Amino acid sequence: MPGYVYILASARNGTLYIGVTSDMGRRIWEHREGLVEGFAKRYGIKTLVYYEAFERIDDAIHREKRLKKWNRAWKLELIESSNPDWNDLSSTLL
Repeated sequence: MPGYVYILASARNGTLYIGVTSDMGRRIWEHREGLVEGFAKRYGIKTLVYYEAFERIDDAIHREKRLKKWNRAWKLELIESSNPDWNDLSSTLL
């Protein structure tokens, strides 16, 4: 089963949320509609600013755990390396 690790942001350089899923389209929709309880909903974090695809969900889970341990500066560099304008990438999923 494929997997994805993703980063959502509340705004440019705002609050970040890192998650993992096997269905990016569905998961991003759930975040936007406020269907996912927890940190992202509480802080209004809905903009997809970064994601990686993996052939296996366990590889995505491993990457998510590593990214969550990174300091904030490294996470910002990762986002800006592929999305310097912090565009919403959800349209690239269609």
